[in-house]
Amino acid sequence: MIAQDLTIVLPEIILAVYAMLALLGAVYTLKDGAASLVLWITSAMLVIMAAWIGLSGQGTQIAFNGMFIDDGFSRFAKVVILLSSAAILLMGHEYMAKHDLLRFEYPILVVFAAIGMMVMVSAGDLIALYMGLELQSLSLYVVAALRRDSAKSTEAGLKYFVLGALSSGLLLYGASLTYGYAGTTLFSGIIETATAGEMSLGLIFGLVFLMAGLAFKVSAAPFHMWTPDVYEGSPTPVTAFFATAPKVAAMALFARVVHDAFGGAVGDWQQIIAFLSVLSMFLGAIAAIGQSNIKRLMAYSSIAHMGFALMGLAAGTAFGVQAMLIYMSIYVAMNIGTFAFILSMEKDGQPVSDIASLQMYSRREPAKALAMLVLMFSLAGVPPLVGFFGKLYVLRAAYEAGLGWLAVAGVIASVIGAFYYLRIVYYMYFGEETEELDKGTSPVLWGFLMASAAVMVFGVINLFGIESVAQAAAATLVN
Repeated sequence: MIAQDLTIVLPEIILAVYAMLALLGAVYTLKDGAASLVLWITSAMLVIMAAWIGLSGQGTQIAFNGMFIDDGFSRFAKVVILLSSAAILLMGHEYMAKHDLLRFEYPILVVFAAIGMMVMVSAGDLIALYMGLELQSLSLYVVAALRRDSAKSTEAGLKYFVLGALSSGLLLYGASLTYGYAGTTLFSGIIETATAGEMSLGLIFGLVFLMAGLAFKVSAAPFHMWTPDVYEGSPTPVTAFFATAPKVAAMALFARVVHDAFGGAVGDWQQIIAFLSVLSMFLGAIAAIGQSNIKRLMAYSSIAHMGFALMGLAAGTAFGVQAMLIYMSIYVAMNIGTFAFILSMEKDGQPVSDIASLQMYSRREPAKALAMLVLMFSLAGVPPLVGFFGKLYVLRAAYEAGLGWLAVAGVIASVIGAFYYLRIVYYMYFGEETEELDKGTSPVLWGFLMASAAVMVFGVINLFGIESVAQAAAATLVN
């Protein structure tokens, strides 16, 4: 039985062993260029593991008496997590090296965070959930404060740590209440107790505290307060990482908890998620309008986008989960391209994050400006780009679930949010002449920017087949 369990969790074990061996190897060799070598090998390892999980997994397998679930849903999320982690590592290599931030610990911490995320999306038990969540969180606290000589980076790490500890406390309190009233930590046992109209008050409180802790991890309002400062203070590649893989993992975990543990009481959690969704969409859309720093703008953008993803989850249906998975995949692809552009924003070799520095950028770099225009339009949900179809899926899921008011709120929030995306486009094409940013981009950043923009354009044909894969993944979660 133990051998079979270990076979099911083999991808996580291999990555953990690799991370520990890489750590020991880098510490004892201490050669120049060790960090770069570790980063490239780590990126390749993450891609290989993503391919293995995506191509070899079949059916649903349960390990450790239900604590770990390997199904189509978890495999879909793991592939997105691993591929986005590898992409961010490759994108940030030149930036980290140029600014003397490329330590060998950086890619290893990303691997540990990815392992935590993989455990999160496969969690079938409250204890496994917490283990994965904390492994991810502890790694992210460190990489947020990686720039030790920067007050902003140190502040970002400290804020993230303090507020993260608060959210962990909320989540643990909810888990203890759930265990106390359900008599088990297994999701399969909790769902038998948590049935619509029959949940005890204590179990409802447990659900609320669990959802509050998870809402922090997806930076949903009103638990978003850490996001702008952490995004601004962290090194830009780290910010890009925060905006992609951890969001997918937290959203997948959110779906796992509400459907696997509380799937029989949709009415009890649907209204909470709908409230979080509306609040996140409007706060993100309105607060971003006054931002002049592009990293802070992307922080509020992520809050708004998590509101849209939560809209799909609020539907409480298999189609809602499918819509959420499609939305998160598109969101990650858009963010990878956008942050590739942000990483290329430099003046005299120093990073620039002021939006005003993009004035008339299209004259100097027409191809990059066009790619950024496509990404901004897609983030805003302008048809016929792929971002529009992501929003269409979640709006349709909400409407079909009887949440028409939520879909209408989503449309209004999307219109408001379009302003700050279009403002960047306005600056690039119709702004006033200012001091020019440095010309030229590394081939890696150029490649990711152009590939991401191309996906937004050509993905409209059939979303590259993600629709059917997401449908199959959602079906394994919501039976």
